[in-house]
Amino acid sequence: MHIDLNADLGEGAAHDRELLTLVSSASISCGVHAGDADTMAAAIRQALAHGVRIGAHPSFPDREHGGRAPMQLGFASLRNHLLYQLGALDALVRAQGTRLAYVKPHGALYNQAAAERQLAEDLVLVVQEFDPQLALLGLAGGELDYAARQVGLRFIPEAFVDRRYSPAGSLLPRSDPRALLHDPQEALAQALEIITEGFVTAVDGSRVPVQAQSLCLHGDTPEALLFARTLRAAFDDAGIAIRSSPPCA
Repeated sequence: MHIDLNADLGEGAAHDRELLTLVSSASISCGVHAGDADTMAAAIRQALAHGVRIGAHPSFPDREHGGRAPMQLGFASLRNHLLYQLGALDALVRAQGTRLAYVKPHGALYNQAAAERQLAEDLVLVVQEFDPQLALLGLAGGELDYAARQVGLRFIPEAFVDRRYSPAGSLLPRSDPRALLHDPQEALAQALEIITEGFVTAVDGSRVPVQAQSLCLHGDTPEALLFARTLRAAFDDAGIAIRSSPPCA
């Protein structure tokens, strides 16, 4: 049994270096919602040193709110902002002798693309234009999952160990005080339920089916390093390997 463990990195948080010894994929900020060229390059270098798969983590142009404010962009503007970010990270990745493996939208772009079919289809078109060999990583069962598979773009379905779910299978918005998990044992229980049973328990106690190849830890949360260490130790004991998986088409 195995699972990919990814973290959002390169955002200027304090424990990127330590997290990169524990995860198998790094979704690296493209410098718009957080971080800059130096934090991006450092995350790439450290990921390479630990054999960690590298993905791009682009966002809406919203540094003021860390990429978490909902936005509505026309296709031309969305395309410009995505190509700008992907191109910047890709240049830094190639300069260190490697290549991007996937694209994972950040924040509001992630959540809206999981719920809005047109945005999901537009995002898929831009990723295909930039590099059709890239995979997309996103919420398992969301609109982005559907849009990618419809055109044969490789998709990596993802679930979260540090966020709570609604009965509909979406993440609770961060405005909800229940949205974030803070207890490492609760995060571990959610991770094991996803891996071994294919379900996640929503806030109302209902069980929501979720088939995920990758689990996410937010690298900018105070508990991220504790969560990662707790998961690694428990997974080792349970015989669950942490490694990046080939994305499915």
